[in-house]
Amino acid sequence: MLIRVTPEHPIRSSEITSESQYENRRGFLRQAGLAGVGLAAAFLAGRRGGAQPAGVAGKAPQQGTSIGGGELKPELTPWDDVTSYNNFYEFGTGKDDPAEHATKFRTKPWSVKVDGLVAKPGSYNLEDFLKPYKLEERIYRHRCVEAWSMVVPWLGFPMAEFVKRMQPLGSAKYLEFTTLLDPAQMPGQRSPVLDWPYVEGLRLDEAMNPLTLFAVGVYGKMLPNQNGAPLRLVIPWKYGFKGGKSIVRIRFTDTMPKTAWSEANASEYGFFANVNPEVDHPRWSQAKERRIGEFRRRETLMFNGYAQQVASMYSGMDLRKLY
Repeated sequence: MLIRVTPEHPIRSSEITSESQYENRRGFLRQAGLAGVGLAAAFLAGRRGGAQPAGVAGKAPQQGTSIGGGELKPELTPWDDVTSYNNFYEFGTGKDDPAEHATKFRTKPWSVKVDGLVAKPGSYNLEDFLKPYKLEERIYRHRCVEAWSMVVPWLGFPMAEFVKRMQPLGSAKYLEFTTLLDPAQMPGQRSPVLDWPYVEGLRLDEAMNPLTLFAVGVYGKMLPNQNGAPLRLVIPWKYGFKGGKSIVRIRFTDTMPKTAWSEANASEYGFFANVNPEVDHPRWSQAKERRIGEFRRRETLMFNGYAQQVASMYSGMDLRKLY
């Protein structure tokens, strides 16, 4: 098995979380596992009730200081927009449908099945799934294939740590991620807009890239239901639809997964879905984007601004064909 590793770690040492911050995050983790989906107030400096948490509205944060993407902090998209303007088709196709229809979505108990070409398959309850990892806060650009964007402070852990822990077999080349299938709770799944359940995939080296996260929180709070609670993918150099939400199964495989959107319309939504301003969507340009909250459109950056960290993974590939 060939695992390509980014030569230089993209996160500067000055941005690494201190041990004391990790201890606070362990408190967050305990709440995630033992108290269910509630606010991790001991960890957080954020305000409740939908307002932008303190520490991001101008005042210096006291806890949960971001690592990774600290230079993006002045560009953070407000909490209200991050949690009310969402694509989560399981709850409807409108941007405000997830926030409206996911209020009673039950995320406890929750388990994640790991299977396929891996030495440690199993079904893990969420507490056990999260327990081995140190949570980190990363501020990432988020670029939707629909040409709008945000800057989001995620809380999670590197997927690479999970992959190492599961010990993939030498034949494993891809990871396939499956979202919960529960039409009774997810009204969007009663519509044939996609072939449910939602499936996404990554190449193994993409999953191992230090930027790739499993996210369990945003803005220092546990993930709101409409943002993909309790566990979602964050791959900042790819279009947002690659970020599968409410994950219940992770399968290691030697075959490229058939993803939900590529199965629905392969000519418009490819497996890789890397942000690329030079390759337009068949129905619109990808050269510019509308940052939520801004009036003027801005230039879209290659790989969403993360080319230094990820471009080597696609060396020699024709990105116009392998979009």
